[in-house]
Amino acid sequence: MSAQGLEVIDHTVQLTHEWINEVRDRLGWSSSRDAMRLLRVTLVQLRDHLGHDETAQLSAQMPLLIRGMFFEGWQPAHTPVRDRKAEHFVTAIEKQVEAVLDWRGPRDIEAVFRTLDNRISEGEIRDVKAGLPQAIRDMWPD
Repeated sequence: MSAQGLEVIDHTVQLTHEWINEVRDRLGWSSSRDAMRLLRVTLVQLRDHLGHDETAQLSAQMPLLIRGMFFEGWQPAHTPVRDRKAEHFVTAIEKQVEAVLDWRGPRDIEAVFRTLDNRISEGEIRDVKAGLPQAIRDMWPD
């Protein structure tokens, strides 16, 4: 039992650490902070390319803390963005992780996608991919 009686908070903290650790391990990075930053900015870019219904459905399978990062700063009136170019997707992420010494570009984004494949149901991943522009969908590993 939680010291404060708020097991839901303890559980979401534990799950959030699991997600971040999985991303960090897939990347081979030493910094959980950098892995969390990459996870957050990649999720935000995904969110901004998805329709509102798909955004809500994807978020329903995330731990509460990650869901909060996912929705932080969201402006539904400006989404989904119509930019369909993968290089712009990568550049938007790169601008926010540029201080990460280990950053390798699309290869690192793939680690986040693989983590989502592992943490989100197969059907939801299929729906997310279908909602993305083809160029971004092509970045997602099989």
